[in-house]
Amino acid sequence: MSFRREAHVPKGGPDGGDGGHGGDVIVEADASLSSLIEYRFKHHFKAERGTHGKGSKMHGARGEDRILRVPVGTQIREWSEEDKASGELIADLVHDGDRIIVASGGMGGRGNTHFVTSTRRAPAFAELGEPAEDVWIELEMKLLADAALVGMPSAGKSSLIAKMSAARPKIGDYPFTTLVPNLGVATSGDESFVIADVPGLIEGAHEGRGLGHEFLKHIERSAIIVHVVDLTGDYEQRDPLEDYRIIESELALYAKELAERPRIVVANKADVPGTEDAIACLAEAVSADSLKAAGGDEFAPRRIDPKLYVVSALTGEGISSLKAAIASKVRELREEARNSAEVRPEFDRTWEFKRDRQDRHFDIIQVEDGIFEVHGKQIERMVIQTDWENEEAISFLQHRMRRIGLDDALASAGAVDGDEITICNRTFTYEGSGAEDIYRELDI
Repeated sequence: MSFRREAHVPKGGPDGGDGGHGGDVIVEADASLSSLIEYRFKHHFKAERGTHGKGSKMHGARGEDRILRVPVGTQIREWSEEDKASGELIADLVHDGDRIIVASGGMGGRGNTHFVTSTRRAPAFAELGEPAEDVWIELEMKLLADAALVGMPSAGKSSLIAKMSAARPKIGDYPFTTLVPNLGVATSGDESFVIADVPGLIEGAHEGRGLGHEFLKHIERSAIIVHVVDLTGDYEQRDPLEDYRIIESELALYAKELAERPRIVVANKADVPGTEDAIACLAEAVSADSLKAAGGDEFAPRRIDPKLYVVSALTGEGISSLKAAIASKVRELREEARNSAEVRPEFDRTWEFKRDRQDRHFDIIQVEDGIFEVHGKQIERMVIQTDWENEEAISFLQHRMRRIGLDDALASAGAVDGDEITICNRTFTYEGSGAEDIYRELDI
């Protein structure tokens, strides 16, 4: 609060400057990063606070933003530290440079120049600054690969990615050798693509069996699914055709979009003698799925035709043809994406709208007869920003409460004259919506 005091200006008006806003905490996607390791052990980050306003309408400086850089493909969700549970999706940063404000800086208090009216010519109060906002978020990175290798454990997916790229995953002759996804860059002629080796799936993976959810989430972002089938049935002597059906079913049950995703079916371990019958049966099943998709069967997955490629990750048989097919399909999908003029979702605007709506909402709880509690970000902020040593500031708060409809809401909730109203640990007496002074503070 300040008034102009200069020589030859006998009636200097109010000239209090505003306090600077606090900096925002921003999460930004950075293509140069590949993991969230920076946030593994450090969990607390804050932006700078704004500086105080001064007289002569000198506003305080805004606090510097804090930018948290994350890999492309990171999802941000609300997190409840109390319940230890994730909440609503805030943003999905899938492009380099995508950013979202996850915690807005507190607003600087307004100087007394903002409260001049036709009847209040010299306001002798200012507004306090808003406290910092504390927010918990959850960061989750999902792999961004052009193609994902899926299939039963020990189907040879790790051997395939090792044969197709420079990736060197752990390879063994026992199930679940791969426990985390592996990425590799494969080339075919002048074209290249990123391929992911996803740990083996089992029946019931869509329900979380065998860490199914942990593995399936990495397939969601892949443009193409490369379904690898073990022609030998492994040591369990499984039926390759049954394996094919199980994995196809698990993908569809986990997410409808995966059933519609373009796919290539790979019959692996063709070097093993006696696999001719399994190849023939699998080829017939894949061909039947292709005919259903092409015929527009409403019960068939609406996806690009699945194709069968017979390969051996051990000898390299058919690998070149497989890489060429994947590269061709990736190129085709990339061109479609360019021509479709993709519109990026405006997470920042969506989240700001939801946050503003949540801020404006308030709840009235009747604790017992004659005692009510009011909870809500906006109304609590008003109380916190009020200078309780200044009668004019308290009167202005009463005016703001009337404007947001709190008086009417309390009357609808059953409040009557003399009831106690608690807002942000301050207790007021309710005097009815028709009174000139609706609230009188009891306990400071």
